[in-house]
Amino acid sequence: MIAAIIAEINQRKDYLTDKTLQSIYFGGGTPSLLDVADLKQIFETIAAHYTFADDIEITLEANPDDLNIEKLRALKTTPINRLSIGIQSFVEADLKYMNRAHNADEAFQCIKLAQDVGFQNLTLDLIYGTPTLSDADWASNLEKVFALNVPHISCYCLTVEEKTALYSLIKKGKAKPVDDEKAAEQFEYLMAAMKKNGFEHYEISNFAKPNAYAKHNTGYWFGHHYLGIGPSAHSFDGISRSWNIANNANYMKQISEKCYNPEVEILTDSERYNELVMTSLRTQWGFDLNLIENEDFRLHFLKNVTQYIDSQMVVFDGTRYVITDKGRFMADGIASDLFV
Repeated sequence: MIAAIIAEINQRKDYLTDKTLQSIYFGGGTPSLLDVADLKQIFETIAAHYTFADDIEITLEANPDDLNIEKLRALKTTPINRLSIGIQSFVEADLKYMNRAHNADEAFQCIKLAQDVGFQNLTLDLIYGTPTLSDADWASNLEKVFALNVPHISCYCLTVEEKTALYSLIKKGKAKPVDDEKAAEQFEYLMAAMKKNGFEHYEISNFAKPNAYAKHNTGYWFGHHYLGIGPSAHSFDGISRSWNIANNANYMKQISEKCYNPEVEILTDSERYNELVMTSLRTQWGFDLNLIENEDFRLHFLKNVTQYIDSQMVVFDGTRYVITDKGRFMADGIASDLFV
């Protein structure tokens, strides 16, 4: 797999016209399982074709049970300067409900270990809305994170995907379903607690201390171009979106035989408009109608956004349309109503 990833980087080195990288993100699956030697090979290959910006952000997603002291010290010898740790919860019942491999103690200890080794730029994932998470436990989860003094936190409402073990258990009545009303209340508490503790709510699910925004994810929301490497990885060049085959064996076969064959979708004007509406309205910077040249799209937006301005879910600040705290939990629904 490492050989295939390296080969794909070499084969697709000209996909990005800007050869200075602002961010690199090791995500999807469990990249923290990679050996440091594997990571260094990948970095050497990237560096052969691209320049790293002086302030580049290089993130590795990791599960708490992978981050022992030896692993963290080894990662510190690589260019990785940011860790995204999938904590999910400090409540044992939550972790069991979500079928996580780590326990609450490992969740807490791995953060302290990472900081002790020198990884100060951390982002943690938390999940709310689970049937096992009481309001008191949710408040406790947040207090634990605030006490750890991390600069970035991502919080997601539990969603149950089809064909997962949890979905099957809920269908069979062996696990409780998500309570949307409870999730909305926990989201409201989340927004207030984050604001009180000095975090900016800069995207629906993301909170950061001033100037600690995730560069990589912000690039997605601003429509920057990106190259995805590996099975299932997506790429975007401003006009089209492409994605690799999901099957590992078939991916490696395509790369080794130099018959790389991604799925490609050429985005229509309406699709590009819809994506801009969706991504920009999720952020604190909002949607700039001046970026839309198509007059029909502009009129459609102005006609349909009025109801949300009247209900105080969207505000126009003179330049951009921004979703208010009142509308944030409904952000995706609001955006879809503004699609063409």
